[in-house]
Order: sequence, then C-alpha cells, then structure tokens
Amino acid sequence: MREQKLSDILLRWYDRNARDLPWRLSVNHRITGLLPDPYAVWLSEIMLQQTTVATVSKYFSRFMQRWPTIADLAGAKRDDIMATWAGLGYYARARNLHRCAQAVMERHAGQFPSDAPSLRALPGIGPYTAAAISAIAFDKPEAVVDGNVERVMARMHAIETPLPGAKPILRNLAAALTPTVRPGDYAQAVMDLGATVCRPTKPHCPACPWSSNCLAKAVGTQESLPKSLPKAAKPVRHGLAYIGRRSDGALLLERRPEDALLGGMLGWPGNGWSDQEQNREPCSARWSLVHGEVKHTFTHFRLRMQVKTALIPDGVKPDVGEFVAIHKFDPLALPTVMRKAYDLAIADPTFRA
Repeated sequence: MREQKLSDILLRWYDRNARDLPWRLSVNHRITGLLPDPYAVWLSEIMLQQTTVATVSKYFSRFMQRWPTIADLAGAKRDDIMATWAGLGYYARARNLHRCAQAVMERHAGQFPSDAPSLRALPGIGPYTAAAISAIAFDKPEAVVDGNVERVMARMHAIETPLPGAKPILRNLAAALTPTVRPGDYAQAVMDLGATVCRPTKPHCPACPWSSNCLAKAVGTQESLPKSLPKAAKPVRHGLAYIGRRSDGALLLERRPEDALLGGMLGWPGNGWSDQEQNREPCSARWSLVHGEVKHTFTHFRLRMQVKTALIPDGVKPDVGEFVAIHKFDPLALPTVMRKAYDLAIADPTFRA
C-alpha cells in the first residue's frame, strides 16, 4: 500500500533525525518496547498548546523537578502551580492542569487512561491532546494533527482549500497515513518533519523523505500552502494598571477573577480587560501617571495600557486587592503583561524614591 510505504519511509527518517526533547524517549528506547511516562507526555502537550518548543522546554523541566508525578501535581497548591506557570500564557491551561491531575487521581487511581475517548473526558484535554497522549504514551493508532501536520498534509496532497475549512480534509489524509505499527513514533515523526523540514517558510525540500511524493513540490506550490482565509484585524483596547506600595515596601495586588482573562493569577488592580469594566482607583492616594505605556497582544485583542503609581499612606484599606510583603513578592510569578507594567513602574524615578 502507498500509505504503508510512506509511513515506513518517514519512520526510517525519524530514526535518524528525531529531535531530542526533554519529554521524549529516545528512538532506541522506543524500539525496545519502552513507552514514555504518560504524565510527561500530557504535561508537555498541554504546555505546547499555542507555545513553541523552545519556550516550553524550560517550563517543562521546572514542573517536573517540582512535581515529578501526577500525585505530586494533584496535591500541589494551585497558587504555586499558577505562579510556576506565569509567563507561559493561556492561563486556563494551568487551572485545568491542576483539575486534570486531581481527576486522574480520583477517577483513575493515578493512572492516565490509554484510549482517546476517556482522555477527552478529563479537564483541559481536547481531541488533539487526547489523540497525542493515546498515540505517544500508549502507542495507539490515533491520528495526531497539529499545525505542523496540517501543513505537511496540505503540501503532500496539494490541498488548495483554505484553512480552517480544510481541517476535516487534512485530518482524513493524516488518518489514512497513520500506521498500526509504531504509531506513537509516527505521530512524532510527522510533527518533526513539519517543524524542521516542511517549515512554514522556506521548506527544505531536499532533506524531506517524502519529497518525491509531494504533489505541491511537483507543481512548485509548496511555499504557498496551506492557504488561509485573511484574519480580521485585532481590536485595540486601552487599559490602566495601578501599582501602589506602602512605606514598608508592600505592594498592592489583586487576584484576577476565575472566569476573567488571566483568571486566578495575581496582578495589579486596573481596567481595560473588557468593555464592562469601569476605571476606578483601588484606594485613595496620590496616583501619578508613569511615562510610557505597556503594549501586549492577547488572542483576541491588543492591549495598550498606561500605568499609575502611588505611595499609599499607612493605614489605608484598599477597596480592591490586598498588600503583599515585599519579601514575598516575586515579579517572575506575574503574568507577562503584569510584569511589563511592573518593569515600566520601577523604571520611573518617582516610584523608586
């Protein structure tokens, strides 16, 4: 069969060219029949959603050092998980990480289920992640389709239908190529192919094991595929952050509402996250506008945020948030946008005084 031949070709390429990633077993270990730790596979796949491999590697190592097992993570304080996740973005993933760990302990006695339907029933695990865990951790023949795989399939078959409309077509093509022998290695192989050879721009076709079978290369359209519908411009919102401190150095912080953007994370009181929020100072003080602004891009909008600072008189009780002692404050535990605001504030001489 053509599909079997192609999967065999790709697996031979993978045996020579597999990326060395901290959550991945070596090819030699896989060939002997060993399977990776499902916990490590799950953790890496959750982190890799909307995030690059280079960024995830350091976070993955940090989590594994602190919580080496699913039981450790399930028993952790959620605030500690959120703080360790800070800077990785898409914070609902961190909340679901804790919920999922607890669900695995409660529903499955600490063992991840091996089949995709059972995995999808766990918090924070969607169709792609379920397929990836089932294939990579348990060697089940699941079609694992991320952006890299979609790109490879679109070029291999010269699919002109734009994304996202092409997704069902590309998924079916990927499923047809998924073998029953070494499906976990194959899933990682096709993702590696897309990440290192069949790249979004300037694909390195001479190094591709499927080059002679690629329909897009045959007609010279590989760099224009996959096609995508034009994206609408992101709206711009204007916000304000209040960074207040007391004479003892304590800083005024608030925890974001669970159902809000950056839900559950510590940050500065302020506004600009939604059209419904009103601008109000968190407490009575002489607030001064800092020169410059914070620029940050979220999934659905771009934020341009000004920062106000103040020395809050001792004894003033804030309407919003609470004071955190300076020795307990860690800027690295803040979401990126909040850390940008803090960096802008501490660069202002009046705030440092």
